Amino acid sequence: MFYKDDRLALFIDGSNLYAAAKSLGFDIDYKLLRQEFERRGKLIRAYYYTALLENEDYSPIRPLVDWLHYNGFSMVTKPAREYTDALGRRKVKGNMDVELVVNALELAPRLDHAVLFSGDGDFKPLVESLQRQGVRVSVVSTLRSQPPMIADELRRQADNFIELDALREVIGRPPRETPSQDH
Repeated sequence: MFYKDDRLALFIDGSNLYAAAKSLGFDIDYKLLRQEFERRGKLIRAYYYTALLENEDYSPIRPLVDWLHYNGFSMVTKPAREYTDALGRRKVKGNMDVELVVNALELAPRLDHAVLFSGDGDFKPLVESLQRQGVRVSVVSTLRSQPPMIADELRRQADNFIELDALREVIGRPPRETPSQDH
């Protein structure tokens, strides 16, 4: 499914990929992930999307965000919004879907292959649009979690489904023992 001279871009939904890897019991080594896809084609861009809690003195994800930024990833962040739900629980909202879609559609004319790291079914119209523009789309997520993290309609729409668990040996490392934030 990958060709050496394909112009390739990665679109990583940070919280979705983190949750998928966590459900499989490993952490992503982003240096290895980047190297793996540099081997598979001509990597034009590797985007990583995440919301950040700006009002906290220390964000557990900040070191990862800084490392990715310095190591060739295009970081797309925005402040997460805190709110209180109907039951009085503190929740954080930080959806990056629109930013990911806009970047993917802008880059589409210069791509042969887009790799979407997300199982979110909301991305099905994006996949369809990219395909109409002649871009092949691979989706990386997992069917092996309970429940599966990949929406069935997204998996069926993609040209290629890559099981995250099958990449474990190539891009994974054992999870750290310290508690970390959901990104």
